[in-house]
Amino acid sequence: MSLLAVGSLAFDDLETPSGRQSDVLGGSVSYFSLAASHFHPVQVVAVAGEDFGPGERAIFEGRPIDLAGLETKAGKCFRWKGVYGENLNEAITLETHLNVFETFNPRLPEAFRSSEFLFLGNIAPSLQMHVLEQMAARPRWVALDTMNFWIQGSTEDLRRVLAKVDILLVNETEARLLSGKRLLQHAYQRIREMGPRVLVVKRGENGVMLFSDEGLKLLPAFPVESVVDPTGAGDTFAGGFLGHLASVGKLDLETCHAAAAMGTVMASFTVEDFGLRRLSKASRSEIDSRLRAFSGMIRVDRL
Repeated sequence: MSLLAVGSLAFDDLETPSGRQSDVLGGSVSYFSLAASHFHPVQVVAVAGEDFGPGERAIFEGRPIDLAGLETKAGKCFRWKGVYGENLNEAITLETHLNVFETFNPRLPEAFRSSEFLFLGNIAPSLQMHVLEQMAARPRWVALDTMNFWIQGSTEDLRRVLAKVDILLVNETEARLLSGKRLLQHAYQRIREMGPRVLVVKRGENGVMLFSDEGLKLLPAFPVESVVDPTGAGDTFAGGFLGHLASVGKLDLETCHAAAAMGTVMASFTVEDFGLRRLSKASRSEIDSRLRAFSGMIRVDRL
């Protein structure tokens, strides 16, 4: 079985209360694949510029991550510059340079077209649909991430692709904007009518809410001693969440609940340093240790 991830690869210039860093490797597929690969092999489709060199590629080597779908083009990678204030849930964008990402046209290698599980990262809905149209058969499940820009500016394209999606991963603001509903329970009901049968609402330091036809699950964030950089935490969560679901091959509420715990723990590593630094060093024994600790935190035995 295979898990295909399609999204962005980028370099970020970041400023947080913990300091400043430039040329930090990021992008949705970077965080996603590093997290998911601890649970399941990952195939990556993205575009990189000439500034993505051997040093950056080495971060993915030695892991079950297939970069055969990573296209390299003349020019520079997508670049983003942002600053976080005391509210680490919100970033202020200072600069965005699409570079080679501006003409990104995802092309799936033949071996990727029969992937059983598909994650459509935060790219234009028309490109997400283009990826679906290249699949040899419908995957067992399709997961999608999106953002306010596409919800407001590409509404019809987004609605068309949502009709073919099983799992939607968004934050609270995006869920409310997409559904037109204030209460998240009502937002799920509206989004369910659009297609997705599982809604994952990422709430930053407040954890995650998980909705399905079977019910609702809540999880807090994993407490860490220091949050250095929240960039990529959502994509890391998605990698842990969907990597576990692919490894199990089921989509019931209890399996999704366990997967959300995996995603939460993986995201806790990402926020402890800038970019991929801490996540890339996380060992399976460290991950398992945090999972055991997290399980103890959220378990209630006497009710």
